[in-house]
Amino acid sequence: MECEKDLIVDVNPSEVRIALLENHRLIELNKETGGGHHITVGDAYLGKVKKVMPALNAAFVDIGDEKEAFIHYLDLGLYFGAFDEFVRTTNSNTNAAEVFSRIKLGAPLEKEGRIESILTPGQMVVVQIVKEPINTKGARLTAEISLAGRNIVLIPFAQKVSISQKISSKEEKKRLETLVRSILPANYGAIIRTAAEGKNAAVLVAEAKSLINKWEDSWKSLSKSKTVQKLFTEYSKTTTILRDLLNDSFSNIYVNNEYEYQEARRYISLISPEQEKIVKFYDGKEPIFDHFDVTRQIKSSFGKVVPLKQGAYLVIETTEALNVVDVNSGIRAKTTEQEENTFEVNKNAAEEIARQLRLRDMGGIVIIDFIDMESAEHRNELFKYMQELMSTDRAKHNVLPLTKFGLMQITRQRVRPVTEINTTEQCPLCHGTGKISSSLLIDEQIERRLSYFVKDKGINHLTLKVGPILGAYLTRGLFTSYLRKWKKKYKCKLELVEVSEFTVLQNEFYNEKGDLLE
Repeated sequence: MECEKDLIVDVNPSEVRIALLENHRLIELNKETGGGHHITVGDAYLGKVKKVMPALNAAFVDIGDEKEAFIHYLDLGLYFGAFDEFVRTTNSNTNAAEVFSRIKLGAPLEKEGRIESILTPGQMVVVQIVKEPINTKGARLTAEISLAGRNIVLIPFAQKVSISQKISSKEEKKRLETLVRSILPANYGAIIRTAAEGKNAAVLVAEAKSLINKWEDSWKSLSKSKTVQKLFTEYSKTTTILRDLLNDSFSNIYVNNEYEYQEARRYISLISPEQEKIVKFYDGKEPIFDHFDVTRQIKSSFGKVVPLKQGAYLVIETTEALNVVDVNSGIRAKTTEQEENTFEVNKNAAEEIARQLRLRDMGGIVIIDFIDMESAEHRNELFKYMQELMSTDRAKHNVLPLTKFGLMQITRQRVRPVTEINTTEQCPLCHGTGKISSSLLIDEQIERRLSYFVKDKGINHLTLKVGPILGAYLTRGLFTSYLRKWKKKYKCKLELVEVSEFTVLQNEFYNEKGDLLE
């Protein structure tokens, strides 16, 4: 069965949430927080070297974050000298394009070199984030800058054009290499990605120009001021996910914000014009995550205990260095086929664990305690099944065979903190005491506010957002419901919208423009 992929983009004033669904099941959840200083993989900075650590053959760099970032000698890249010269010689009186094109790459850095011979405290360096700050550790950096597109990865100050090994046709490799070499200016190299196979020249030329423009636009701020600053950022989370995941199996992309909708359409028209029609604008009254059943799936998937089929469940514990997953069979009838039964539970658990690793973006070491199985054949089959399930995971990973005691170890690339969502909530009305005002009074409280908005403020078109339980209470009775009574009494347009994220008696009024009324 072909896998149907849907991307749901929920844009709010404070953040953008992006859910990836496979066959309507939540697989990945990403958040992009607006405003403030946020460190994201792929962002490039002009940083200042703070401390050089010869013992570690590394240095700490100030990029404007509260925690200093870390760069190792081996992450300086082959042609660090060219970047260094570019930073030192570019200023407001020079033509940055001329400076860039005339710099000689020189000899590559030695593999066995020492960082103290390259970097000194106070030196300004161009760096890029490869790993976000995690707990007490600062960001991990590289000085080998790259700008990733859907079909091409652009590498400034490089000579080589590399081609993905997954492209098997020699003729296609030659065509792509010749084409990309012909469009790259001096001092640019590139990696041709698997997605470029079969793409026409116009698409590749447009993408290469877009990436070059992005890099060259960062020169303006570099020329003006040699202070710690962000030079460029990766695309928004939406377009980054599209870049990495978009393929023929993508069915729909739903966006609830006009600007992000147009951005997504523009980006897809650049990288894959024939798929532009899959981007759709969602303007329904119901919150977009509620409409596509994402909210419920988040609530059921991010707790410490995750339910499985037939009463089995997972217990997930996350620490800074280690993630532990315990598989429990729950209340199951003992049968003569106990071994087969256990094998089936473990396979179901493996499916959910592979999903949870992507969903929570769990990294580092993951230890899974499966239910013990006597059969070595079953243990081997489960190992192969887990490898198969993990094959669609974009993060680098390694799955080790089960031990005799049913333990499996997985290492997974860790570039950002584990996503943790607290699925429990303190009641805003009782503040944990367990006692709230009588629900019989809630209709009076809502009616008082409705009266104030209609009579005192003159607002005649309102939307009342409530939780599902309160919604059912206010609409019970076809002709005698509170909602019908209020519309008639106050002669106003009043629409009720149920929001599954709301707590028991939470309610909010909005005007016709969608502004929250206080």
